Amino acid sequence: MSEILLAGLALACGALVQGAVGYGMNLIAAPLLTLVDPRLVPVPLLVIALAHALLTVAREHRHVDWRGVGFVTAGRLPGTALGVLAVALLAPRAFAGAVAVAVLVCVVLSVVSWTPRPAPRSLLVAGLASGTFGTASSIGGPPLALLYQHSAGPEIRATLGACFALGSSISLLALGLAGQVNTGHLVTVAWLLPFLVAGFLLSGPARRFLHGRRMRVAVLSVATVSALVLLTRSVVG
Repeated sequence: MSEILLAGLALACGALVQGAVGYGMNLIAAPLLTLVDPRLVPVPLLVIALAHALLTVAREHRHVDWRGVGFVTAGRLPGTALGVLAVALLAPRAFAGAVAVAVLVCVVLSVVSWTPRPAPRSLLVAGLASGTFGTASSIGGPPLALLYQHSAGPEIRATLGACFALGSSISLLALGLAGQVNTGHLVTVAWLLPFLVAGFLLSGPARRFLHGRRMRVAVLSVATVSALVLLTRSVVG
């Protein structure tokens, strides 16, 4: 029971951050869940992530950039394959370090001069990067969030939620076909769902403080922390 409580608190914190900013749950929850019980990753976390994404889309569905979601998904499919290839062929720590550096460079460019816009070509590239980074390092949100950083908060959260819903569904389908999903996973998810819902509900009031420049600062801050955590993992193992 203590393990469920610790995992639930980690998920509640992750759900609060992602519900307010649009992404970041894996940054907070994945490392802690792995420490509590490695069996909580990836299947239970993916189901939880899917549930959170669906709640986000339901709450702010009128703000989803469906055109952008389509381009991102088109890029994510080959990106996922590249991520699998990266895991098979490259040293995990070196690849994680490269991903972290790439995200930090994008953050610095955003602060200095870069003004990204969700155009078709950039959406495809962001989807490709998200699929690759997410599959190989479990942090796939920053490429999408950085691309939408100048959009309104509701559009960022709703669009990223739709992208994450599709991405999690694809991953769960693949794991299910490979026989990696069982009833034990679903029982664990049932225990953890109340914590997810609690964190999601708490994110509602938090959204009121994140608009305009504050939202952009929050997006860049979470991306920076994600990259630093990944960089630390690549250095200390």
